[in-house]
Amino acid sequence: MSSPRIARIVWPMFRVVIGLLFACHGLAGLFGLLGGSRGTGEPIPVGTWPGWYAALIQLACGALVLLGLATRPAAILASGSMAYAYFVVHQPDGLTPLENGGVSAALYAWAFLLIAAVGAGPWSLDALISGRRPGSAAVTTGDRISEPAASKV
Repeated sequence: MSSPRIARIVWPMFRVVIGLLFACHGLAGLFGLLGGSRGTGEPIPVGTWPGWYAALIQLACGALVLLGLATRPAAILASGSMAYAYFVVHQPDGLTPLENGGVSAALYAWAFLLIAAVGAGPWSLDALISGRRPGSAAVTTGDRISEPAASKV
């Protein structure tokens, strides 16, 4: 298997998993599902700053990234919200993510930045809407591998 062929399969799986995990954080915060906010089994009270709004962003952006719909804007918003969470919530407790408990926030921020840079990939609603088929993109970054020109005989 060539690297572009593997990337065509692995990239959408990465995007879906990151989106799903992020959406699960939103479900926990907004509705108390999956253990609730911080494992309490309870949702975050509506309108509480910044937790409730963060959970709303997590659910909405996570679902959009999972589906591959408006992927780049959703990923930029998700990345920014996690950067905010890292620097405002975690960073005052210590310099590094291991010290301040911000590993998840840092990983999400960088993962979503990568998704925003690369895009949704071939297996996404973005690709379906734009008319691309899953097998038509040679590389997930949108770069095309040029076909060799037919020789004239």
